[in-house]
Amino acid sequence: MLGESHAAVPLYRLYCQTAGPGESAVAGHASDQTENMVPVKDRITEVTFNADVHASLQCNFRPQQTEIYVGPGETALAFYKAKTPADKPVIGISTYNVVPFEAGQYFNKTQCFCFEEQRLNPQEGVDMPVFFYIDPEFAEDPRTVNVDLITLSYTFF
Repeated sequence: MLGESHAAVPLYRLYCQTAGPGESAVAGHASDQTENMVPVKDRITEVTFNADVHASLQCNFRPQQTEIYVGPGETALAFYKAKTPADKPVIGISTYNVVPFEAGQYFNKTQCFCFEEQRLNPQEGVDMPVFFYIDPEFAEDPRTVNVDLITLSYTFF
């Protein structure tokens, strides 16, 4: 089971790279796109944060804020915190998911800790930033007209 969960990370990364927008949220969007965005001030969306830890990993992992309110075209910064109570180093990798599905293609992370190996020394804690924006086209898509809540969920393996 541990081998399967470790193999899931590169497989999920490959899926996200091939699926692209419309199928899943994609990490690492070009940050230069944010320079020309026009914020949609009358469409504020609540973004909530969730964190889970795989049972095999000795680590406390949680978002440092429960929600952020952001409009399409605005950038935002959120933080997650990981801390290990273990007496030996712990290495983990995180994956993420955005719900509802219709919003996933518009949720863009320009800086993220996902898919990067995180090494925590014994008793060490680390803050991990997520810099993101919701694409302004979110406000124009009829499928997202009733979406006013987006959840960013990470699982740490």
